[in-house]
Amino acid sequence: MLRTNRLGRTSVTVTELGFGGGPLGGLFTPVGEVDAAAALDAAWDSGIRYFDTSPHYGIGQSEQLIGRALRGRPRGDFTLSTKVGRILVPQDPAGRMDDGGFQVPARHRRVWDFSRDGIRRSVEDSLTRMGVDGFDVLFLHDAEPHFEWALRDGFPALAGLRAEGMVRAIGAGMYDTAMLTRLVRETDADVVMLAGGYTLLNQHAADDLLPACAERGVSVLSVSVFNSGVLASPRPAADATFNYEPAPPEIIQRANAIADICEAHGVPLPRAAMAFPLRHPVVAGIVLGMRSAAEVHANVAGFETPVPEALWTDLKSAGLLLQGT
Repeated sequence: MLRTNRLGRTSVTVTELGFGGGPLGGLFTPVGEVDAAAALDAAWDSGIRYFDTSPHYGIGQSEQLIGRALRGRPRGDFTLSTKVGRILVPQDPAGRMDDGGFQVPARHRRVWDFSRDGIRRSVEDSLTRMGVDGFDVLFLHDAEPHFEWALRDGFPALAGLRAEGMVRAIGAGMYDTAMLTRLVRETDADVVMLAGGYTLLNQHAADDLLPACAERGVSVLSVSVFNSGVLASPRPAADATFNYEPAPPEIIQRANAIADICEAHGVPLPRAAMAFPLRHPVVAGIVLGMRSAAEVHANVAGFETPVPEALWTDLKSAGLLLQGT
């Protein structure tokens, strides 16, 4: 069984390696129900007990697939999170595919809504899609374009659900470390999900967010630890992506320099990318998006590969990591 950590001051625990549901929404390429079920079964058999999803992922498909796979599992044996901020409104797909990056028919459209009523409707809709009776964690999702609304109305709505016992931990999942830092300092959030902001190639969160979380007793879940692809293989490909854009030459060069040191220590670059965020005491776990049993097995095997302390020392000596990390 994978090691578990508690989220903030709550009783909620997550395995240090969590299952991210984005790919099951058909992110970039379609995913069938059989492959999705096999991936989720492999995750369970490998000891993963934290599963994260969102209405945004495949306009509901990810929630549906994860809900089906977990329905026969003892509810107390796993931790489940989803996200709020977008309402899914049914529409006639008329042969159209989703325009949000997911390869699914456009049977719904997304409508931003961080109001109290919108948050509650989103949660009720997610419960129905997943066939579960509650969530352990709820996140405000991708709130950057509507941050003031989310902070003013969305977070209090989540706090109300927590006070009513409908959810045990609340927070936000975003890329912007400054906004997440503000949320941590101005609310009583339990956890934040940080996308791509504390990785081998980007340690900006060490300047503001991580110290704030340490001061406030807030946990961090790190996602996009491969920065969308450039760190996902032993050597970055020439056409690798960095935060969903073509990786600039300087990023490719830096990733190769990190890979050189990893190879010298017998550690694959993706393993170092998985291990790095967990070195900080406020990081409770990492969440990897997975779409097949093969991906699950590869990620779990990589996650369990030992990483010598000397690797981090050499990366710092080479100026490839912040000295305090």
